[in-house]
Amino acid sequence: MALKRRNKIDASFSMASMTDVIFLLLIFFMVTSTIVFPNAIKVLLPQSKQQTAEKPLTKVTIDKELNYYIAFGNESARSISDIEELTEYLAAAGEQSPETFVALYADESVPYREIVKILNIANDNKLKMVLATRPVKENSQPLNISE
Repeated sequence: MALKRRNKIDASFSMASMTDVIFLLLIFFMVTSTIVFPNAIKVLLPQSKQQTAEKPLTKVTIDKELNYYIAFGNESARSISDIEELTEYLAAAGEQSPETFVALYADESVPYREIVKILNIANDNKLKMVLATRPVKENSQPLNISE
């Protein structure tokens, strides 16, 4: 006597739950990738009680080894080889817009004369300078300025 199964086993499965998981992973990696600064210049900024609300379009960074970096808008920071090259970049920024704000991120170990050089270059090109500082806190940790 031959017995037959009454129910057939279906070999397919639903992909709906798999696509939900994929979308959640995609959202997770998109959100976390905007937080991470893979290329960063470590600069320990001096502390200040006063902060500005202006958003600078150009950023000049001087690290503790006296390396110069410049970034326009949302671009990555470019390394500058000497002060003359930096002068050319700031002159070009001043020609684009006379109301350009330039933020100067200088490590607190940078000699004051280096900061004054940058301030004089900006003044010659009629640029408004903003010295970047960090708020006064108990723990002073290096701040990563994205390139």
